[in-house]
Amino acid sequence: MKHKEYYDIVTKQLEQQVTEEESTIEAAAQACADSVRKDRLIHVFGCGHSQMFAMEVFYRAGGLVPVNALLIPHLALFPKAKLSTIQERVEGISREYLNLCDVSADDTIIIVSISGRNAGVIDMALAAKEIGMKVVALVSKNFSSGVSSRHSSGKKLADVADIVIDIKCVEGDACLSLNEMPDKFTGTSTILGMTVMDMIMARTIELSVESGKIPPVYVSSNLDKGDAINAEHIKNYCNKIDCL
Repeated sequence: MKHKEYYDIVTKQLEQQVTEEESTIEAAAQACADSVRKDRLIHVFGCGHSQMFAMEVFYRAGGLVPVNALLIPHLALFPKAKLSTIQERVEGISREYLNLCDVSADDTIIIVSISGRNAGVIDMALAAKEIGMKVVALVSKNFSSGVSSRHSSGKKLADVADIVIDIKCVEGDACLSLNEMPDKFTGTSTILGMTVMDMIMARTIELSVESGKIPPVYVSSNLDKGDAINAEHIKNYCNKIDCL
């Protein structure tokens, strides 16, 4: 049955993900921890569905406070999903958005794009590099190697990033098939990528603590103590993080 086949595929891909990308996940966490130790930010960016990766680690129970989710409305799936596809291929939008944020050469940015081909993510990576940030990319090398760049530079995201974490989905992401179906269905990149994001954050916190820096972490607002703790975090970071 397909639901069990899906589980088996995801389990194998996750094992491959953790085993083969251990060193790149560690490198990403080291960069993020360095930013936290300097009282700076970890920016997270993606287009369309990849905005979920920024949401996963921003303003959530157990999440690092110095995370800035770069959620550009023009690149979201609402109000019209098709518009996000059009806009992510346009150069200039993400670069200008980053220029409006509190940024520093001491920041780290994590950019998620499974194909790594569209102008939005490549522009963001190039702009961050110019500022001096460390750029971490979550990209499927298997997927990205089979497509061309949609940026005027001819580069793909993996060509620009300092650290590339290979997401172990198949080309096209969808992993299941049926004889009656003309195309494959059900992707795995979200599960793989979200796991990587939370692994990076967990290791970042650990490295920060090991260095003597206790990083601020959000507490569930549904715990009695949560509102007071989070209010103090927001007070301390609202001038750095626009969404707060």
